[in-house]
Amino acid sequence: MQNSPSPAQQRNDDDEIDLGRLFGLLVDHKWLIAGITTSFAALGVVYALLSTPIYQADALLQVEKKSSGMPALGEMAEMFAQESEAATEIEIMKSRMVVGTVVDQLKLTNVVTPNYMPVIGEFLARRAKEQDQVLIENLNVPEAELGKALELEIKDKIFTLYDSEGEEVLTGVVGAPAEKGEWLVHIADAVTPNTNSFTLVKKTRLKAITDIQQALAVSERGKQTGILSASIQNADGNYAVDVLNAVTNEYMLQNIRRNAAEAENSLEFLQRQIPTIKENLNDAEEKLNQYRLESQSVDLTIETEGLLKQLVDLEKQINELSLKEAELSRLYTKQHPSYQALIEQKANLEADRKRLADQIQNLPETQQQVLRYTRDVEVNQEIYLQLLNRMQELNVMKAGTVGNVRILDEAVVKPGPVAPKKPLIVVLATMLGGMLAVGIVFVRAMFNRGVESSEQLEQEGINVYASVPKSDTQENMNEKLVKLAKRKQTDAVRAPLLAKEDPTDLAIESLRGLRTSLHFAMLEARNNIIMISGPSPGVGKSFVTGNLAAVLAQGGAKVLLIDGDIRRGYLHNMMNANNDKGLADLLAGTSLARHTLHKEGTGGEAVNSDVSNDADTINYAPYIQSGYIEHLDFMPRGTSAPNPAELLMHNRMKQLMDQTSKDYDYVLIDTPPILAVTDAAIVGRYAGTTLLVARFGLTPAKELVHTVKRFEQNGVEVKGAILNSVERKASSYYGYGYNYHYSYAYKSE
Repeated sequence: MQNSPSPAQQRNDDDEIDLGRLFGLLVDHKWLIAGITTSFAALGVVYALLSTPIYQADALLQVEKKSSGMPALGEMAEMFAQESEAATEIEIMKSRMVVGTVVDQLKLTNVVTPNYMPVIGEFLARRAKEQDQVLIENLNVPEAELGKALELEIKDKIFTLYDSEGEEVLTGVVGAPAEKGEWLVHIADAVTPNTNSFTLVKKTRLKAITDIQQALAVSERGKQTGILSASIQNADGNYAVDVLNAVTNEYMLQNIRRNAAEAENSLEFLQRQIPTIKENLNDAEEKLNQYRLESQSVDLTIETEGLLKQLVDLEKQINELSLKEAELSRLYTKQHPSYQALIEQKANLEADRKRLADQIQNLPETQQQVLRYTRDVEVNQEIYLQLLNRMQELNVMKAGTVGNVRILDEAVVKPGPVAPKKPLIVVLATMLGGMLAVGIVFVRAMFNRGVESSEQLEQEGINVYASVPKSDTQENMNEKLVKLAKRKQTDAVRAPLLAKEDPTDLAIESLRGLRTSLHFAMLEARNNIIMISGPSPGVGKSFVTGNLAAVLAQGGAKVLLIDGDIRRGYLHNMMNANNDKGLADLLAGTSLARHTLHKEGTGGEAVNSDVSNDADTINYAPYIQSGYIEHLDFMPRGTSAPNPAELLMHNRMKQLMDQTSKDYDYVLIDTPPILAVTDAAIVGRYAGTTLLVARFGLTPAKELVHTVKRFEQNGVEVKGAILNSVERKASSYYGYGYNYHYSYAYKSE
């Protein structure tokens, strides 16, 4: 005797992860795992082959630091210089200003998609010699139809357009515009070798811009390199190239226009100033000449000429600063440091000019007037020449503006598709299938609490008398029976008795071992009646009962087999017997109403009862069938009764058990499952030995413990259990130690 582990130890064992058993589960279900994994791998291959390939077009641009390109401009060149950040340029390239122009140029609001057969249609069309193509020159639809799918059919250069509701709205000829109300369609050309049906969508301009912005990817290579990489992915490689080239060209052009606009604004300002300066110069020259004629004074003294030269220089500098102030006012506010420095410099020059003006006041009146007029002439002349020179410089700069952006590599499409990545899809699908299969195995094992070794029952205090292997012969027989039952549903289907059909099967050998164990187990039993039951249907108790009875009979013992399952028993199919009358009829006492029985020694006189004159005996012989197995008699269940429990509690049942126990070496009774009905608890009171049948991998140990308790509550002692349909599993080998397991497969219920 081995000491059973305590409940605490059992709980600890349950909490532990048995890696060996987990590995064994994977080995046991290797074909399931392989099948699911292979299926997923096949689906991955199919998806990779049928999915639409995506192509990528790439372009490379360079963004340089902005400069005027005219070193002669001096400080003015610094005003036009400005460094451009890559992040700023990326946002400009993806802006609606640039992308919107591209949408208008390429008419990207018009989208035409061919309609192919599901799943493989597009796959076949891609491999055709000629691709379907429809060029939309112009498309106008009602506002309510914007963004909705329209159906377009083209046959023999005649097209028909249907609205989103499927109603025909327009018919026309390819190459000519067709108009009807708010509908206008102009198809420039159409090539339809694979399909005549297309889906036409008129996007809103904003929707088309948004789609391009989402598809356009722009990034800087490295850090602070000024090299921008732009790419677009699409199922049509030519479309991706056209759109990307249009985006890069428009981005470069807007950059050039932006740089030229600065020079253009300055040039416009100078052009407005020159006429005024020219007019001032002419007025100053006229006033000087007129004064000289009136005063007859032509020459200036040396001192006056010196003052004049200084004053003219100051006026020139002040005028230059005024021009710069006009330019800076367009770029900065007065609080800007550059603007403040210019104002301070201008204030200093004006202070110097006032000082010279005070000195001029000390000169004679004639010299003062001549100096003033001469100053006006020379100052206006300097300003005029300065403006002319500046205009020439700006014209040269405007003509030579190239922008600070250049396209290094025009858009080209990569030779092969960038998506989907077929090898990766197949690998991921295979991995997903494998993980799913392993998960299914583990989940099934987690929810399957069925007994997988005799040690599990012994730990619960239940003796295991035998482990009946699963039989391949029985499995094959059952498959034939299932096919026969499907073909002839109204015919009686006879279940095979393995002890007769294949007596050398290992399942029968294990029952022969049970026969020996029963001999010693029944030494202390009060009678030779053996009841076999189970916790629930489908454990194989009828199979065990029938074949055990046959094995006992083949050993030379006189055996009576009784089908005690009055409700659904079908042992008569296994024993090649009929079910016209049986246990239910005997207990109900109704058989004589249907059968004429004769008592020995009465000369053929009919009797009205199965009970003889002796109140302790009962005539059960008419209900017995024999001959199928030598030394084995069989009593079927008989006519189904509505009150089987009341019949089993009848006194005739006790009389039957007492008499057959004396007449036979063994009396075996097959009963319904105890957890389903109470019949087994009633029959168990008459039996000296009660055995339970548990099915390997199906019956939980706790369920069997509950079954034993149910019998004990009804005063029936359970001797032990028979573990049926035992399979040789790697999980059992790794988890509980190696057992020599074979198998049989027969469900009795």
